[in-house]
Amino acid sequence: MRTRFPFKYGIAAMTELPHVFVVVEGSLGGGSWRGLASEGLPPKWFSKNPDTRFEEDLPEMLECIEHAAGLVKETTSESVFAAWRALYDAQGQWAKERGVPPLLAHLGTALIERALIDGFCRGAGVSFAEAVRANALGIDLGSLHGELAGTAPVDWLPSPGVSLIARHTVGLGDPLRAEDLPVDERIEDGLPHALRDAVQSYGLTHFKIKVCGSLEADVPRLREVAAVLSETSPGFRYTLDGNEQYRDIATFREHWEAYRSAPGLEVLFEAGRLLFVEQPLHRDVALAGSVGGELAAWADAPPMIIDESDGELDCMRRAIALGYQGTSHKNCKGVIKGLANRCLIEWYRQENPEGGPWLMSGEDLANVGPVALLNDLAAMAVLGIEDVERNGHHYFAGLSMFPEELQALVCERHGDLYAETPEGFASLRIEGGVLATGSLAAAPFGHGLDPVPGTLALLGVEGLPTST
Repeated sequence: MRTRFPFKYGIAAMTELPHVFVVVEGSLGGGSWRGLASEGLPPKWFSKNPDTRFEEDLPEMLECIEHAAGLVKETTSESVFAAWRALYDAQGQWAKERGVPPLLAHLGTALIERALIDGFCRGAGVSFAEAVRANALGIDLGSLHGELAGTAPVDWLPSPGVSLIARHTVGLGDPLRAEDLPVDERIEDGLPHALRDAVQSYGLTHFKIKVCGSLEADVPRLREVAAVLSETSPGFRYTLDGNEQYRDIATFREHWEAYRSAPGLEVLFEAGRLLFVEQPLHRDVALAGSVGGELAAWADAPPMIIDESDGELDCMRRAIALGYQGTSHKNCKGVIKGLANRCLIEWYRQENPEGGPWLMSGEDLANVGPVALLNDLAAMAVLGIEDVERNGHHYFAGLSMFPEELQALVCERHGDLYAETPEGFASLRIEGGVLATGSLAAAPFGHGLDPVPGTLALLGVEGLPTST
């Protein structure tokens, strides 16, 4: 899949990526089922090593997926949770022996997990929301977080809503005003390109602003972003994404205080504007013991969460012990893991309200439909996350990479979420800054595409599984 324009984040500038589909066959109560899931494989997120090329990283990502697929074949489990836990533990042990980072290793676990959930929901005739609220997935919260022993997800999660606020990504290289673009770089596909046009087209109110870790670059960039948002969305709220650009809290604190004192950035620090700061420290140091002392000594620090550091089941707990306020959810880090973390966040809110705000955010990884994005939105709705970063629709031209027949099918089944543009391709609908999620609840796990040969052919998937 090729982007409309480069998506610059952290140490990468993405212009294209592979998109992987997985189909899993199984049986439930004597009846067979198939589950379908997908994932984009972006550069420099699962492993942020500046010394390797994407062509070197991609085989490692595929190996993690293929290894997880091999582990789940020919297995029998009493529940989705039991199947996931066995897969998680086996994949983790394999990764430890090979020196594969947990976040990268469990890319495979999480992709297979989503296909298992989709297939189970199809076989049981329930939606993902129904499965979670009835605990039909068999989730044992106490085995993941002792504080939650004897409880079920429904005891902690709110009822799923019918909409989500779209939090728009402002990438490091995104144009801010159309007139700033050279004529030969302007995109004529009917979708907004510059930030100001996106705000006006979608009615955006929430934003995720990325910084690169250089005051010389970040301060003038933030000043321009603040000016555009003040003009086009006066009541805007935002998060700041550090993208692992700092090696210690002291350096990030120096930059934060420079932002606060810089002329033209005052609006960013008005009450109620900032929601949180995401992952300022590199994953190699973000959960080091020294971080706890640094955060404790920073009395007026902004609320911070981890994202890339959340590679294992206990990472959020470790982060909170150091002084962070929570973590993010992305399906690529695990659906069941995210559900358990969300329940634990609610436990913190009830048991230690003065220590908050306790946060679980919804973040993006350039997710696109017709499968991965809808899986992700369905999970976000069940988790009760109010605003969710979305950027896949901005950096990619809707579903234009798929056949027209498939695009029409998605628009028919999810007319609240997708619509055909005048240019003739299906694109995500964001109206008043909001995404409608009602149609997702009618599907097994968001997308509702039947993994039969005809549909799989439209997705570009050849063949069917030969093993259950």
